[in-house]
Amino acid sequence: MSLHEQIKAEVKPAMMAKDAVRLSVVRNMISAFTNELVATGKTPQDMLDDAGVLKVIKRLSNQRKDSIEQFINGGRPELAESEQAELVILEKYLPTLMSREEIKKIALAKKEALGVTDKSKAGQLTGAIMKELTGKADGGDVKAVVDELFT
Repeated sequence: MSLHEQIKAEVKPAMMAKDAVRLSVVRNMISAFTNELVATGKTPQDMLDDAGVLKVIKRLSNQRKDSIEQFINGGRPELAESEQAELVILEKYLPTLMSREEIKKIALAKKEALGVTDKSKAGQLTGAIMKELTGKADGGDVKAVVDELFT
């Protein structure tokens, strides 16, 4: 069973449990999958592959993180809490990301392999690391680790 089908199957249990937040998040994901299918020239009845599903969930997760930050900065903690609850549900569907320590080991090895010695090549190093760690590490964490290497 694909990840898309698994998420579609979550609607009924969420309804039966009267879990409004989970139901809302699952419906939102299904809607985003449909939008992604249409945007890529497919029909709404098609199914996204697992990579496409994870890409959409990652995008939704990043939207929640941005909203949380803006709500907190805007003095609206009650809205940030609801976004946080949705983020927790979304993150259950994402693979576990690497820690900064794990990224640093790979970054050091990649820095050595590419012969990067100064900050002017930090962009190339970041790109090479991201290519290797696609879907396994957060881009912000990779950038922070690379920046640490040159300070």
